[in-house]
Amino acid sequence: MISKLILIDAFAALVVMSTGIWLGLKWLRYSLRPAKNSYSPFLAKFINRGLTTVLYKTQRNKTLNALWWPQPNTLNSPSAVLMHGWGGDATNLLEVADQLHAHGWNVVLPDARSHGLSDSDDFSSLPKFAEDIEASIRWLQNSFYVHTKVKREILLVGHSLGGAGAILSASMRNDVSALISISSFSHPEQVMRRWLSVRFLPSWPIGWLVNRYIEKVIGFRFDDIAPIARLKNVTCPVLLIHGLQDDVVPIYCAEQLLESQPNAQLLRVEGTHEKFFDQDKLQVDVQMWLQHHLSAGKAKTSHIPFL
Repeated sequence: MISKLILIDAFAALVVMSTGIWLGLKWLRYSLRPAKNSYSPFLAKFINRGLTTVLYKTQRNKTLNALWWPQPNTLNSPSAVLMHGWGGDATNLLEVADQLHAHGWNVVLPDARSHGLSDSDDFSSLPKFAEDIEASIRWLQNSFYVHTKVKREILLVGHSLGGAGAILSASMRNDVSALISISSFSHPEQVMRRWLSVRFLPSWPIGWLVNRYIEKVIGFRFDDIAPIARLKNVTCPVLLIHGLQDDVVPIYCAEQLLESQPNAQLLRVEGTHEKFFDQDKLQVDVQMWLQHHLSAGKAKTSHIPFL
């Protein structure tokens, strides 16, 4: 009788534990989709700039929404793809778009899947951000450059996870002219350590198990897609921009990225993860860097003061 009770108790405990694990994994997978913020593309700030909305396909037959800001002479102008970070949308990089458009760039600002006005997907991840950047490049090339014999310059700009996605995308292509990564982490494990600490979960063994589960869900090992691993395969000029007061992705992450790709250049600025304090100086420095490296600049510069 006692042994039977023990077996019943053991079975009940196993059911409770299995249910807890199942619920935990369901919650974890759900957390891989950010809260989706929408916006109206018909606001005055978009219309007054001349921004329009375009739609195009990405992986899994999902549709991306993007803000499109062409130059009057679209076919003869270089193009920039600007990708926001986790939980953001196309509107987050409007100030960057302002500066690039003023200097002659066509600008496309996509909402990544499960962000903004784009289709939702099962989850968001670094590879999916890269896929959506790839879809944006493909849309540009098929829509405007397919019939031109002259190669048009393509600039990738990404913030945070969008910067990591831009690095991953550029590492697999040879037609990206330049890459600007803003406030990007160097390895997904760093992001997950912060995620775990906020939830008071230990790195071992729970953190290790969580990371392995996420790798299984997204279909990639963190070590294979980490910016610190992929940046060495990027062949175009690379500018890393990072705030010295960034407490979300500390400045040492940018230093690690620089070590992995000595040909990259790091611009250390006063600011946080989301905002840099001296925007005017930063804009001048970035334009000088672009002019130094790309023919899209008005004139080549022989020296970049901040480097």
